[in-house]
Amino acid sequence: MADAEPENIARTSEPQASEQDAQQARRNSTRRKWLIRLGLLVLVVALLWGAWYLLFGRNHVSTDNAYVNAEMAQVTPLIGAQAIDVLVSDTQSVKKGDILVKLDPTNAQIAVAQAEADLAEARRRFRQTDATSDSLAAQVQARSADIVQARAQLTTAQADLEKARVDLQRREALVADGAVSGDEVTAAQTAYASARAALRLAQAGVKTAEATRGAATGQLEANQALVRGSTEDTDPAVLAAKARLESAKLDLERTTIRAPIDGVVTKRQVQVGQRVAQGSPIMSIVPISQVYVDANFKEKQLRGVRIGMPAKVTSDLYGGDVVYHGKIVGFSGGTGSSMALIPAQNATGNWIKVVQRLPLRIALDPKELAAHPLRVGLSMEVEIDLAD
Repeated sequence: MADAEPENIARTSEPQASEQDAQQARRNSTRRKWLIRLGLLVLVVALLWGAWYLLFGRNHVSTDNAYVNAEMAQVTPLIGAQAIDVLVSDTQSVKKGDILVKLDPTNAQIAVAQAEADLAEARRRFRQTDATSDSLAAQVQARSADIVQARAQLTTAQADLEKARVDLQRREALVADGAVSGDEVTAAQTAYASARAALRLAQAGVKTAEATRGAATGQLEANQALVRGSTEDTDPAVLAAKARLESAKLDLERTTIRAPIDGVVTKRQVQVGQRVAQGSPIMSIVPISQVYVDANFKEKQLRGVRIGMPAKVTSDLYGGDVVYHGKIVGFSGGTGSSMALIPAQNATGNWIKVVQRLPLRIALDPKELAAHPLRVGLSMEVEIDLAD
């Protein structure tokens, strides 16, 4: 009996071992089938990826490092004054020419009134100068008449002197014969001296008259130089006064600040009663109908990229269902790191090459922008078709 029990145990263990071997074989077979299937799947995926890359992928570059940007307009007052009315607020849409802020016009109005008075004064001075020329011309003619009169007096004095000289010589010739008295000779000598003095006075009178006419002529020339070749409207002083008046009127117009472009108001920094400084920004206007995309591509991606190539752009705001069609309009003049506030200093001993990104600008279709407006700073994804 003891020998029969081991024999039975051996017969029972043999079927169990064969069954385990069969199960192991089935598992190995199943594993081989799945490995083959996985290998075939990887091969198919690799073939599909290779076909996609050859037919499509190698002709496309893309990036998600792209953002919406725009040429925003800064609104700055051109004069300093107090804000008396603010007509817009942040997020408000405005059209070009809409009134944004009104400044106190009192000082500007006073300046316009002063400029108008200065212009009237300049016109009055021109008319006065023009009329003075006629008066000075009359004075020159009067001085010419004085010269004629002085010369006539000089001729008379010369005749009187000649007569006195002849009388004196005649009486002096008769003194030896006693035909004339000493008193007569003395009287003749006195008359001669008086005639000679009168002649000198007449000569001085001619010179004085000539000098007076010269002075009058100089005044006339100087006065005519102020008006020669000019009219009341072309006189330099009048033109300068007109310019000051136009400047004052322009400052008065600038008390009303208007929108320079169409867009949306952002960063409003002015309140009623605040005194704004000339040239200090008080708000910005974003032209949402003219936004563009600045996309930052890796330098290796740009080997085949050229200006004018089409690009497809999607926004995180609308998702992949909304696709914008644009084109490349330009490349930045430098990489992002070179244009940073503190550019990288690569000329050092611890230099490590870092792939750089170059911004390029993509203009979008205005109709698509109107249908799906964007805002500055939104994230975008850009894909460029190099085959086109």
